[in-house]
Amino acid sequence: MPARDWDEDDVRVRPGRRSRPRTKIRPKHENAREGFVTAVDRGRYTCLVDGTTVVAMKARELGRQSIVVGDRAALVGDLSGGPGTLARIVRIAPRHGQLRRSADDESAAERVVVANVDQLVIVASLIDPPLRYGFVDRCLVAAFDADVAPVLCLTKTDLAADRLPEVERYYAGLDLTLVTTRPDEPLDRLLELLDGRQNVFFGHSGVGKSTLVNRLVPGADRAVGEVRAIGKGSHTSTSVVALGLPGGGWVIDTPGVRSFGLAHVTPDSVLRAFPELEEIAADCPRGCTHTPEIGDCALDAEIGDADPRAGRLASYRRMLGSLAEADARD
Repeated sequence: MPARDWDEDDVRVRPGRRSRPRTKIRPKHENAREGFVTAVDRGRYTCLVDGTTVVAMKARELGRQSIVVGDRAALVGDLSGGPGTLARIVRIAPRHGQLRRSADDESAAERVVVANVDQLVIVASLIDPPLRYGFVDRCLVAAFDADVAPVLCLTKTDLAADRLPEVERYYAGLDLTLVTTRPDEPLDRLLELLDGRQNVFFGHSGVGKSTLVNRLVPGADRAVGEVRAIGKGSHTSTSVVALGLPGGGWVIDTPGVRSFGLAHVTPDSVLRAFPELEEIAADCPRGCTHTPEIGDCALDAEIGDADPRAGRLASYRRMLGSLAEADARD
């Protein structure tokens, strides 16, 4: 017989059971229903779907995409909300109003903790623990950067009413709504501000945030702790959760954490939270970093130590220093 030339087409190999190529086509889930994420707990997501509370897991096609309280999600599967049922979240709608938690001991990276926020309510007490202006300023930077309307809610005003004028002077001229609360007065003004909006509450431990949430949302049953020492409160809330207001809208209660993350914020965005300084900084030489070392900053020429704006300038420069340190670490 004549010799035959063999090539790879003559080889027949039976494919294995698991060698079928995986398709890149993903289901569209056109019949998925919209839900609102109200709580997150160890890979399980509590969602409200047409008034029914549903527990869901994240679908594989979402990959490593995060899901946080406030997200608008598309769900499929068992949406009955019955005991032991589990739906799947297959899509997350585009977000707005994202607020990030600062890096902590468990992770060096910032992460989004709430999404689709309309209003940030900064809860602070006038006394025990005392108001921390730097903390409030940092929250304002986070709010303005995320295009979220800020509200400063002052608690315990019945114990230190004489300090209120000082706070009003410090924040005069800002696009900031200030509201005060007392345990013996109704919360009509605050409820009016919250009505129909998605509001996130944020504040240091011990300022009375959980007490305030329990008054706003009957039956919320958020844990309330006592202040252990002057200026030091105990952590009571331990998880982020969205609670429906009786008249419409949401209160998103956050645990007592150090602060919102600002590593992603630019120096120009920081200046947006200090409009009285922004106007002066317009006269600075080109490329001015607005730090004392620059030597020719218009802020130093305009604002002296006795100027009432000196405290705001110091707070602004502390934040610039924190951003510079974060850049150096990266």
